[in-house]
Amino acid sequence: MGRITFEDIQKDEQISTYIRGADKVLLAMGYTEHAFAHVTKTAHDAHTVLTTLGYDARTAELAKIAGYLHDIGNVVNRENHALSGALMAFRILDKLGMDAMEVATVVSAIGNHDEHTAEPVNPVAAALILADKSDVRRTRVRNRDIVTFDIHDRVNYAVERAELRLPPESDDIVLDITIDTEICAVMDYFEIFLGRMLLCRRAADYLGKHFRLVINGTVIL
Repeated sequence: MGRITFEDIQKDEQISTYIRGADKVLLAMGYTEHAFAHVTKTAHDAHTVLTTLGYDARTAELAKIAGYLHDIGNVVNRENHALSGALMAFRILDKLGMDAMEVATVVSAIGNHDEHTAEPVNPVAAALILADKSDVRRTRVRNRDIVTFDIHDRVNYAVERAELRLPPESDDIVLDITIDTEICAVMDYFEIFLGRMLLCRRAADYLGKHFRLVINGTVIL
């Protein structure tokens, strides 16, 4: 088979089934949305990071593929989902006929995206980390009863805008967030996401950049 493209991955019904199944598991566990909206945004943002930084088109496409596949391991369990997802992705991509070195790159990235075990082991992994951890938005919250929000619901619901930016002629990768502080205090964001933001810093460092977190116009990190 020829080169496996992002479009091949997106059209694959087996992969779509795993994404839907993984999101159903997380729905039952009370997690925010992890379905097609999340994985598609992650895919496109990971691709944009590497394209903007001047990486070749194929490496950027591998980041896009990794972004789309990165959460399929949740169909097994949330615990160690990065590792189970990497094993699932290996089987899928190998079966599709992807080049072994490319499979290794994508699998390494998927296996290293969870903040509890992750390291930016290659450019694809670094881009995936930045894209995944920057996807905070109100539309990911499934619970519509604000009174019963837990802190994860409240933090995501409070985010009015989140943009991952790579300013031209700058050494920074910026996550620029606007939070409604009537819903969530800035410190609540840190309580939930500090580990993720520190991982983003390591990912940016790997890519030769500095990570900046800006909340309501103030540089926090």
